[in-house]
Amino acid sequence: MPTKLQPVRKAVIAVAGFGTRFLPTTKASPKEMLPIIDKPIVQYIVEELNQSGIEEIILVTNWQKKSIEDHFDPSFELEHQLLTQGKKTLVQQMKAISQLAKFVYVRQVEGYGNALPLITARELIGNEPFIYAFGDDLVKARVPFAKQLIDAYHKHQCSIIGVQEVDSKEVSKYGIVKLQPGTSFVADIVEKPTPRQAPSCLASFGRYLFTPEIFTALAKTKRGKDNEFWTADAIKLLSKTAPVATRKVQGGKWLTTGDPASYLAAIIEYALDQPKLRQQLLARFTRK
Repeated sequence: MPTKLQPVRKAVIAVAGFGTRFLPTTKASPKEMLPIIDKPIVQYIVEELNQSGIEEIILVTNWQKKSIEDHFDPSFELEHQLLTQGKKTLVQQMKAISQLAKFVYVRQVEGYGNALPLITARELIGNEPFIYAFGDDLVKARVPFAKQLIDAYHKHQCSIIGVQEVDSKEVSKYGIVKLQPGTSFVADIVEKPTPRQAPSCLASFGRYLFTPEIFTALAKTKRGKDNEFWTADAIKLLSKTAPVATRKVQGGKWLTTGDPASYLAAIIEYALDQPKLRQQLLARFTRK
């Protein structure tokens, strides 16, 4: 009989960065709290995880991120004020935010690189599969992308990484994947290569489903590009001893918010999904 897979119950969201490309806005406010219409970026990620069956979310933070914790905490004073104003629907919306998951917060260990949140959260994850998400990557899809990763995990029974094709001029921003011929499995992955060094234009982005074996690979991972610890380097090591599959977004696409232009593009993408806002925007920008 096939081995019964452990359920995917936990997720880690990396929100410890300083958002330097958005200074001075992010001097005192986390980048992950920047709004997309009427919700902060990080709430979209949490909702995706909730809709995918995730029960516990570990947010890896720094000293600057208290407003993220406040956002996902109950707000009794606000709820009371809204009730006195007769705004019951808004009260229900505010209550729902704190009920999206069990939230756990941990400060990132010293150092730099997008693998550090994983290292920081290891003891909280334990020996089970989990979702890892970057706090500035959104995936807009009909079926939540974390659910797509979980479905792929049940099919392949190994770690799964989210991927999307990017322009060749953009490869130096991402971990770029080379696939085993004729498959969806990782043969190699290179962190931020030059266009000449890139093995493809297939970029990994901030959605992963990892089995516990990733921590063995992380323990062997040395500082890489720019003297930082990179998730891509750990994936490369993992792929040498265990299969690592890829998953493209079905019925949607990945939207980064890591720089001002991409952030504005993401706002427009979500705004155009709302009929009233879409009508108002088109009317405003098509005026003669």
